[in-house]
Amino acid sequence: MSPFDGGKPVLIIDGSRFDDYDGFAREFSALLDDWTWNKNLDAFNDILWGGFGTPEDGFVLRWLHSGRSREALGWAETIKYLEHILARCHPTNREHCRAEIEAARRQEGQTLFDRVVEIIQSHAVGGGGSENGIELELT
Repeated sequence: MSPFDGGKPVLIIDGSRFDDYDGFAREFSALLDDWTWNKNLDAFNDILWGGFGTPEDGFVLRWLHSGRSREALGWAETIKYLEHILARCHPTNREHCRAEIEAARRQEGQTLFDRVVEIIQSHAVGGGGSENGIELELT
């Protein structure tokens, strides 16, 4: 955790410190107090609700080198992530997962970066979880 910014603690993700989703997970987990994130996006959302190693009264999430992260968590990494999900998902969800993989191969839909940012923004002012008080700064 870094200094405070306008009364809120500042957590910093440095996009120059990772090249893939595993690296992003390590970088984000390092921000958590006594908690490790397992790379599941549903769990990522839960962590941002609070009580899982993040400050309870909101925080600023400053993402340095976010342009580099956008590339690192782009289409190739999205396909890799979805293939991992496909190998473990419930049989009734496999067709949907295959369709997502095919869309990603055509560079359609959301990349991993887009998904992560969307989850964070859902906890910011104007999002469904705005009471969480998270402020995202992409730099």
